[in-house]
Amino acid sequence: MLRSAAEMMGYILVAEDGTIGQCKDLLFDERWWTIRYMVADTGKWLPGRKVLISPISLGEPDWAARMLPVKLTTEQIKNSPPIEEDLPVSREYEKRFHNFFGYPYYWIGTHVWGYTAYPASLYALARKELEEKSGEQKGPNYLRSAKEVEGYKIHATDGRIGHVEDFLAEEKTWTIRYIMVDTRNWLPGGKKVLLSPQWASGIRWEQKELMVNLTKEAVKNSPEYDPSMTIDRQYESRLYDHYERPQYWS
Repeated sequence: MLRSAAEMMGYILVAEDGTIGQCKDLLFDERWWTIRYMVADTGKWLPGRKVLISPISLGEPDWAARMLPVKLTTEQIKNSPPIEEDLPVSREYEKRFHNFFGYPYYWIGTHVWGYTAYPASLYALARKELEEKSGEQKGPNYLRSAKEVEGYKIHATDGRIGHVEDFLAEEKTWTIRYIMVDTRNWLPGGKKVLLSPQWASGIRWEQKELMVNLTKEAVKNSPEYDPSMTIDRQYESRLYDHYERPQYWS
């Protein structure tokens, strides 16, 4: 099932021995379009401090109660490497973070979570020796704030067609499957539509624009999306057929 990133903002994060705070933001990997961390606002518990929580650490979410259980103690989280909110999260910081909790690096391997497709599977590997990291792949990370990208303009091959309103991510993999686009400022009587991140050609950060390999006409005639609806395979098939793109589940 798919979950709204905007909806997850404000979810309560609960450790094994107490409440941590609320989810303030989500950091996703621009390369894989997968949510790698929740930014927790710790409130009065750790005043003025933000901490990262990886989906690797999560238990089974209680979506109805808007609660995300974390399989860590408050002491572990308190002692985890601190972050400075206004600075990018570097790869060096990610290494310190993963080493502190004993997690394998998600950026090493061929799957969306490195060794596997699911973050929960990496938790089971957390007790293993980490000498496999010696073959670490070089290169920068690609973490971006979901909250920052909301509002970015969507630029089709022949002009602007809408703006980013939300992201929809899978429950188990935390992969972003769709970008929710609001077209009302560009189309008379505009509607909301879904676009796959795989159809994006890049992001112009200074211009705050997300580029897509689609025409304005194609987006205009796309199946409409109602946020109250449940996305099923029938709707997804219509969407992919409309854009004549290969289905990700095939």
